Amino acid sequence: MKFINVSGQAFNTIHANDFTFYEEINHVVQEEPNDALDPETLGVLASIGIEKGKPFAPDERMKKILTESVAVGNATARAILFKSRMKEAYFYRNSAWCTPFIGGSYQFLAQPGVRNLDARTMFFYYATGITPAMAMQMIGVGSQYAAAFVDSEGKPLDGSKTYKIHLPPHIPAENFWSFVVYDNQTRSELQTDEQFPSIGSQKKGIVINPDTSVDVYFGPTAPAGHEANWVQTVRGKGWNVLLRLYGPLRPWFDYTWKPGEFELVK
Repeated sequence: MKFINVSGQAFNTIHANDFTFYEEINHVVQEEPNDALDPETLGVLASIGIEKGKPFAPDERMKKILTESVAVGNATARAILFKSRMKEAYFYRNSAWCTPFIGGSYQFLAQPGVRNLDARTMFFYYATGITPAMAMQMIGVGSQYAAAFVDSEGKPLDGSKTYKIHLPPHIPAENFWSFVVYDNQTRSELQTDEQFPSIGSQKKGIVINPDTSVDVYFGPTAPAGHEANWVQTVRGKGWNVLLRLYGPLRPWFDYTWKPGEFELVK
């Protein structure tokens, strides 16, 4: 295994959204032993001509079918993520905040032996790796995550506009909290003038209100007087955000503490 440090480097981890997606899969199948994947998945791949030790060479008819299918699959996954119709995806009624771990299971099991496929798609289109601890509810231990893709009016977050969000007093994070901004197209961190498009309780100089609440601004330019509590966005780009709570406390789990919504400033 060769480990490469890509911190601070431009690095593409996005899978293709065209026919070459299947060539990527074929590469994995050829490189890895068959027992690296389950028989069900290998059977599906074999049905479209991807088998270990055999060339992947679909004819024009099959190539056209696969090209259309990857476009439909990509569009479907985007809709599931950015405009989920699953009620259980949301932490609160009439709120943008949603959970990446629907059902509280890292295996996305709606009930024993039954997998919630849309929930799994939602997570893995958005993120990459997962562990049991990420989905577990442990007071004061580990972390919790909440994602938002729209503003208080249900409109997609726009990098050309400025928004304000209020975190009420006594933010339930024993260790620290943070916002990280992501690009809707790449689902990777938004590329801005800063190396890390984020803000949190560990940032030097962040302004905390007297009642321990915090107001954070997101926009292409810093609002006058609020530079310390500002995260840059990019004009013409859609974005989304993850709120992370490290060492989450009981008010998060019993919903007695609720983050504000993204309010349009201008």
